[in-house]
Amino acid sequence: MSFTATEVMICSAARELEDGKSVAVGTGLPCAAAMLAQRTHAPNLVILFEAGGVAPQLPTMPVSVGDSTTFHRALMATSMADVMQFCQRGMVDYTFLSGAQIDPYGNLNSTVIGPHAKPKVRLPGSGGANDLASFCWRTLIVMKHDAKKFSEKLDFLTTPGYLTGPGAREAAGLPPGTGPHRVITDLCVLDFCPTTKRMRVKSLHPGRTLEEVKAATGFALADGPPPEQTPAPTDEQLRILRTDVDPGRYVLGKAG
Repeated sequence: MSFTATEVMICSAARELEDGKSVAVGTGLPCAAAMLAQRTHAPNLVILFEAGGVAPQLPTMPVSVGDSTTFHRALMATSMADVMQFCQRGMVDYTFLSGAQIDPYGNLNSTVIGPHAKPKVRLPGSGGANDLASFCWRTLIVMKHDAKKFSEKLDFLTTPGYLTGPGAREAAGLPPGTGPHRVITDLCVLDFCPTTKRMRVKSLHPGRTLEEVKAATGFALADGPPPEQTPAPTDEQLRILRTDVDPGRYVLGKAG
């Protein structure tokens, strides 16, 4: 079966989620990834929504974090305060985030483009992103890959990655061992060098090249092992995505 760049991103994100772990998600692509993981290799994945749904069995793709489906057969129907408390107590393994800009250390901007006092574009802001990235153990970042988004310097730091490099998160008072884990784009999967905490290419999506990734990145990527090839989505994954996870194609789009 043929597949789209969005489907590669969802399947790549789903692969990062392990059975028996917990993940705080929003709607859209991250939710599709969590649903796909739960329906394939991670049936005991615990999904949490910011509005208070904990461990639902999602029947369909929710349209918001407060959609009634985010409480369907859930273990808890609680509040945002409790979900954030679970993160602060170190009880949530993964979270998904995105942003308008990302820098080499995985810091995100979702506040403004241009000067803060007089921006060219005013964006939605943090929401719960700063809290989730500060306290969940591993942050998975999903975003389109282009040089304007992958920027050497952010216009505004909304959400902490590794801040200025090794030791900076801990110096700022954030829990040791937390931080960005993967960046999943329409071109590749990236991780972070353990010594420098700078972003590097882990795997290239089918049909993509390292030169293509470098041209779409506004900073020098760290050196690392030769990139692997991202596994292509299987026919079974595509069938589940298209007929079970997102039959209305809210995330997958109408084509493909």
